[in-house]
Amino acid sequence: MKEALRSSAHMIEADVLLPSDGSEHGQPIMAHPPETNSDNTLQEWLTEVVKSNKGIKLDFKSLAAVEPSMRLLENVKRHLKRPVWINADILPGPNGSNRVVDAKPFIDTVTAFFPDVTFSLGWTTGWHPEKVNEGYSWTMVKQMDSVCSELSQPVTFPVRAALVRQSCSQLLWLLKKSNRYSLTIWTGKNDDYSIEDLLYIRDNFAKNQVFYDILEPQNHEFKQTIGIKVNL
Repeated sequence: MKEALRSSAHMIEADVLLPSDGSEHGQPIMAHPPETNSDNTLQEWLTEVVKSNKGIKLDFKSLAAVEPSMRLLENVKRHLKRPVWINADILPGPNGSNRVVDAKPFIDTVTAFFPDVTFSLGWTTGWHPEKVNEGYSWTMVKQMDSVCSELSQPVTFPVRAALVRQSCSQLLWLLKKSNRYSLTIWTGKNDDYSIEDLLYIRDNFAKNQVFYDILEPQNHEFKQTIGIKVNL
């Protein structure tokens, strides 16, 4: 967390869970599965992050943590003069094996506390280096639009960089369905993708509809390639 606060990143993302061992009186904690315990509670995390100018992205893997987390976020609402994104994977996606978060109660709970929040709504995905990885299908993008078309909030769709090129037609169609929609390009630690793939995305999608959440060293190389000043 401290390293992220010192970085040049515009936003900080963290996974939120309820602890599996019953500690911290059921307070939401910051942990990424398979880890389900942590020495950093959401309360402590928010206390530090709101002192910065960083945007906040909270990623939920289960519905149980959402309401108690929204209550804690509501307590610091007056300090939230920054982007706040609330994320969950609500639909099965390419090679996805993890459980999805039930879309309606997730969206309804978040909206009850923060009606103007930006939703980050994605698909569960997987990556297999030893075989052909299919992209986001027409069924997947149409299901997502069906969920999001009635919302009033901005929605960004987190999509896996290694799966975008083979899904270009489907994702372009999805973005055209609403001016509230955008993509967030993210990368898995062991995914096989190239800077050329990132440049392809940049060339084929409107720049004001794409955010990037890219690991190093590719993030640095990508910025250099497109001429963005990089702080060394």
